[in-house]
Amino acid sequence: MTNAPSAVPHIELTHIGKAYPNGVRALQDINLTIHQGEIFGIIGRSGAGKSTLLRLFNRLESADSGEIIIHGEPTRRYAPTQLRDLRRRVAMIFQHFNLMSTKTVAQNVELPLKMAGVPRDERRRRVDEMLELVGLSALRDSWPSRLSGGQKQRTGIARALVTQPEILLCDEATSALDPENTYAVLALLREINQRLGLTIILITHEMDVIRTLCDRVAVLEQGKIIEQGEVWQIFGNPQHEVTRSMTGTLHHARPGEPEALAAGRQVVTLHFDGSSGREPNLQQIAGLLGAQASLLSSSCEHIQGRTIGQDFGYAWRSRWTSPRCASTAG
Repeated sequence: MTNAPSAVPHIELTHIGKAYPNGVRALQDINLTIHQGEIFGIIGRSGAGKSTLLRLFNRLESADSGEIIIHGEPTRRYAPTQLRDLRRRVAMIFQHFNLMSTKTVAQNVELPLKMAGVPRDERRRRVDEMLELVGLSALRDSWPSRLSGGQKQRTGIARALVTQPEILLCDEATSALDPENTYAVLALLREINQRLGLTIILITHEMDVIRTLCDRVAVLEQGKIIEQGEVWQIFGNPQHEVTRSMTGTLHHARPGEPEALAAGRQVVTLHFDGSSGREPNLQQIAGLLGAQASLLSSSCEHIQGRTIGQDFGYAWRSRWTSPRCASTAG
């Protein structure tokens, strides 16, 4: 995971509301604090308000109520000149890369600097620096049509970083990539976060992206934040049914469970929420539950250095009379 982010608030959203002219309330009473150097994820089902929320940070969308505070400064009523400065400090990368097909890799990366009137020598220096950072120095004169999806996204990242922003917004940045390129881009974003101290805010429907990259995550549903916290907490002990559905922690029948129930054996679902930070001792747990316990299925993963268990099913014969019990272990 990333280095520990600063405890200093970088971005604060207080009581943000947003409605569209058709009456749809896209965001309702959003309260959020994102710390300096943090990688913060936003998840939610389609139509939950993720894209609208993300576009508030660079003011491509305007809130109807509430305040957006960056480094202690309210920004919702910024004048046009202040907005231009804000957008230089808040960069964005996209799902479909948005590269200009008639420009080379280096020319695409250079474009924001050229539009800002940066002198040619400084443009060249910054472009070279960014291409080296993303591993594309050898492809500087290549056309976008000759690039893989991962290389196109790296070009987009270099273009976003060339203006030296302090915040990077990622709009489904890996959704168009295959698994190999996805993990390569995630590794690059982690490296950028650590080397540059960049605050990264991303929206995604890919839970592996959240598990792999983020420090904290917020869950949106119908324009409201229904829960937020450290990634291990949200995945280990989700409080809302929507979150459980998205993170895959809803109860489903495990291999061998229907047969065990049909035979009159009891089944216990054990959930390890990571709160103790210890590896679960399955044999010890089985001994506590009763003799003749057998493991039906298990799934365990490590998130932020903690062990998160996804439903361990046991069947055994004992004096208990309940057909199904639930237990939680640290």
